[in-house]
Amino acid sequence: MRTGWNSIVLIFILLLLDLYVFMAIRAIFSHSSKRVRNIATGTYWAVSALVLITIALLPYLNWQDWPANTRSYILTVLFGIVFAKVLAAVFMLLDDLRRGVQWIISYFTRRSQRTASLPGGISRSRFFSQVALLLGGGMFATLMYGLSNKYNYRVHKLKLSFKNLPPAFKGLRIVQISDIHSGSLTDKEAVIKGVEMINAQKGDIILFTGDLVNDRASEMDNLMDVFRQVKAPMGVYSTLGNHDYGDYYAWPDKDANGYSALRTQNLEQLKQVHADMGWRLLMNEHVTLERGGQEIALLGIENWSAMSRFPKYGDMKKAYAGASHQPFKILMSHDPTHWDAQVRTEYPDIDLMLAGHTHGMQFGVEIPGFKWSPARFIYKEWAGLYKEGNQRLYVNRGFGFLGYPGRVGILPEITVIELA
Repeated sequence: MRTGWNSIVLIFILLLLDLYVFMAIRAIFSHSSKRVRNIATGTYWAVSALVLITIALLPYLNWQDWPANTRSYILTVLFGIVFAKVLAAVFMLLDDLRRGVQWIISYFTRRSQRTASLPGGISRSRFFSQVALLLGGGMFATLMYGLSNKYNYRVHKLKLSFKNLPPAFKGLRIVQISDIHSGSLTDKEAVIKGVEMINAQKGDIILFTGDLVNDRASEMDNLMDVFRQVKAPMGVYSTLGNHDYGDYYAWPDKDANGYSALRTQNLEQLKQVHADMGWRLLMNEHVTLERGGQEIALLGIENWSAMSRFPKYGDMKKAYAGASHQPFKILMSHDPTHWDAQVRTEYPDIDLMLAGHTHGMQFGVEIPGFKWSPARFIYKEWAGLYKEGNQRLYVNRGFGFLGYPGRVGILPEITVIELA
């Protein structure tokens, strides 16, 4: 019953949004012929009605059982249309506030209430309506364009110098990948090309920092043969991300206390997937890497987040135990909030931490010397390299995608780090 009322309230709000944005449509086409006005009005309300009907029916269509990518595309179109209208409505609201202030001033000063005009004879209200719809339409077009970028892999290369790095490890090439989200990957040929790009970097070691799947180990069934090809002379090491535990999946045997035997079994199957691909999964532990008779430590912990909505399974004390004597330490930890919350404060001798998780929100602007994404409002460190004192953090933008089946500005990443 509560779900039904929530749907009714949502539909009512969206209908009010449609009516408000329609005012801009009407203003823009007010000087057009009756035929053009009818076409614009009919098209607008036909699309709006389709969106409202779809949203109203989704709870009754068992859409959770639809293929993941079908759901993603439908939700992207729905979200894109609604978000475009919200953006247009915000801009229109600013114009309405301006007109309200102008009316109040005119009322009390007994001045003419005629609206000022911009050059060319376009009233300010009509101008703002055009800008509002242009912004909204541009946002929708941008989201649609981003659908073509989800396999547009980019290689990010950087060289990091550390005074305490043993000489034998100078020149070591680390290839980092993260957030594969295999349940979202449907174009196997495109993924194969991505894996070929990974191997083409000729990394000495490959490190994967979590979220191999969206929820279930079975998502890897069709891609095992592909990711089994990821290889490096010093091995492939991996750790778990928040999605790998199956916490977001509705397991049918989940009891009142939240326990699910199927979820536990799924996690064990996922661990076996890592093993079958030849990836060494680090579960709150460390390994010693040897090169030229010298050693460094590689630590890997389970998911650890400073945010309460994400699981905290990691145990740094356990992973760190026995590694304190090593002159240089690399940590794989999926969530970048771990760096400020624990690593920098309690483990100042962790030289380099590698993370993922944020995907750069798969949306933003990134040009040489400048990057921006809404992710920055959630995460202090959300993409690229960060430094505090002698410690470094690198946040990978993710190999795959989740939710929105696309990328705008923040493209899928393969990272190459050369130690110096």
